Amino acid sequence: MKYSDLFLDFDDTLYDTHGNAVIALQELFVALHLGDYFPDPTLFYDEYWKANIDLWTRYSKAEITRDYLIVERFRRPLSFGKGLEPTEDYCLKASDLFLDYCSTKPGLVEGARELVDYLKKKGYRMHICSNGFHEVQYKKLQSCGLYEMFDTIILSEDAGANKPSQQFFDYAFEISKAPKASTLMIGDNFNTDILGAKQVGLDTAYFNRFPDYPAPEPVTFEVTSLHQLMEIL
Repeated sequence: MKYSDLFLDFDDTLYDTHGNAVIALQELFVALHLGDYFPDPTLFYDEYWKANIDLWTRYSKAEITRDYLIVERFRRPLSFGKGLEPTEDYCLKASDLFLDYCSTKPGLVEGARELVDYLKKKGYRMHICSNGFHEVQYKKLQSCGLYEMFDTIILSEDAGANKPSQQFFDYAFEISKAPKASTLMIGDNFNTDILGAKQVGLDTAYFNRFPDYPAPEPVTFEVTSLHQLMEIL
């Protein structure tokens, strides 16, 4: 067996972050009575996702701080509410509620449970490698029932740097004791998961959830479903 250790991204690779967040946003909309300010909730949802994608991209590049992301990803969409003043305190309240709702959702990407069970039985050492927030990721791992399946949980806040930085992966190797030559990185984000791993010399498995857009440069493996990884590993 070529690989002994697997670095696995968590959000939208194993955990259905987007699907769970869609539900949490709907709950947030009701809890904050946002219908008083948004006649059409679609405006709030669409603007949230625009902000979220932009801010997480910038956060992964260390262009913005965690605190800025937390406030700004709600300030932007809430600013479209007629008569609503999204102060910092209000945005923090929205963020706290949203993260509470998100962290209790159990939804997994199709095939995730089967894949993790399979890999565990095959004897791989598995390590979560995530840029997600510390207090949220552990709750989500517990909620979806995967926490006990991993040998180590490696988070950017503990590493002091985000994927795809060299510092993140250096920390991951230090904590996991995984040998670089026999470690495979698995993830759905080409820029943070795959390019970061390639830059430190790791083999990579790109989980391409949008197969109309193939990997922009060579990878060790490219799959469009998690079940395909069981054919490789």
